[in-house]
Amino acid sequence: MRDMTLTLMEAGWLLVALMLAILLFACIIFVANLIKTVKNANIILEDVQVVTKITSERAKDVDQIITDVSETACNISNSLKNNQGALSGLISLFKAIASLKNAVKKDEN
Repeated sequence: MRDMTLTLMEAGWLLVALMLAILLFACIIFVANLIKTVKNANIILEDVQVVTKITSERAKDVDQIITDVSETACNISNSLKNNQGALSGLISLFKAIASLKNAVKKDEN
């Protein structure tokens, strides 16, 4: 039988090769986990995009409601100042309330 001996240099190269194989395996696992993370981040970003769109639409609705209420308050004020009659002011107020009611119903849906 023949005895097999390793020199220190051969042992060093063997150790370096083993470490490179472990490093390669770790990199493969890291990339696989990174791919999963990126996919989950894309799903979350799509959800955020939907929520942002809905929020933007609701903000526009609320802005319109505030404009209607402001116009109604102006009309009531002008009606009272100019004695034009409370009826036109009340009609404007009811329109603003109806607009607010419709926005609340839209939010519930």
